[in-house]
Amino acid sequence: MSRYSRYFDPATLGSLSGLKVRARHIVEGYLTGLHRSPLHGRSVEFAEHRPYTPGHELRHVDWRLWARTDRFYVKLYEEETNVRAHFLVDASASMGYASGDCTKYACGAVLASSLACLLLMQQDAVGLALFDTEMRAQMPPSANPAALSVFCRLLEETAPGRPTQLADVAHAAADRLARRGLVVLVSDLLAPLPDVVSALRRLRYDGHSVVVVHVVDPAERDFPFDGPVRFEDMEGSGGIPAEARQVRAAYLDSFRRFRQSVEARCLQEGVDYVPADSDQPPAAVLGRLLTSRPGGY
Repeated sequence: MSRYSRYFDPATLGSLSGLKVRARHIVEGYLTGLHRSPLHGRSVEFAEHRPYTPGHELRHVDWRLWARTDRFYVKLYEEETNVRAHFLVDASASMGYASGDCTKYACGAVLASSLACLLLMQQDAVGLALFDTEMRAQMPPSANPAALSVFCRLLEETAPGRPTQLADVAHAAADRLARRGLVVLVSDLLAPLPDVVSALRRLRYDGHSVVVVHVVDPAERDFPFDGPVRFEDMEGSGGIPAEARQVRAAYLDSFRRFRQSVEARCLQEGVDYVPADSDQPPAAVLGRLLTSRPGGY
């Protein structure tokens, strides 16, 4: 049995109310046995002081400043202070699909809130933008621990419902990001591949470190359908009837090539690609995300 199963089986997640609780539960389980988060920077260039709070390592306390002010401050270093994570979460209609109990949107929301929780625990800043054809809800980056409540509330209050305009949204988001940071795109990427590449290329051009969390439902991956089926487009372009057995092989080949193409283009653009199947334990996906680049972010 996986060491994650205690925390992340469907029954456990179902018993937890609210994304904030789930995120902390997931992070608690992921960090079990780890000495430090893989997101910490390794730079030794001093950047600023920050008031000491429980959890800071005592070796970072500036004792000379304490002697002058009678207050505890810790020294932070450049790479430990420049992590500003911007989450772009797809809230388009296709993200509302679920062949089981968990929609793709719910899967993406759990993963985004879990990573945000981990970043905030390190006193890094997190921001959020939910999109479909346009930005629907936004939260500017903040390192305040209370930001997790706002982050999760926006995710919980948003329901998927309209088509996707990934390229336009990514360009609009890039225009608003004045400082380079980590951009985490959480999406099923059901958009023309040139649009996906355009979005990633713009973010990389601006110097951001980009991670794509590609959310997929198991029915999209495995095509478990049988007999006559009418397949409906969740984003409004109609539907087609088909005999599932006759199209299964072609569909699976097309889906495999689609996923491989997305991963290959991410590699070409210098983007980390993380598959996130909605039937997988969130901690397993979180682990792949955090270890996808040696040395962290």
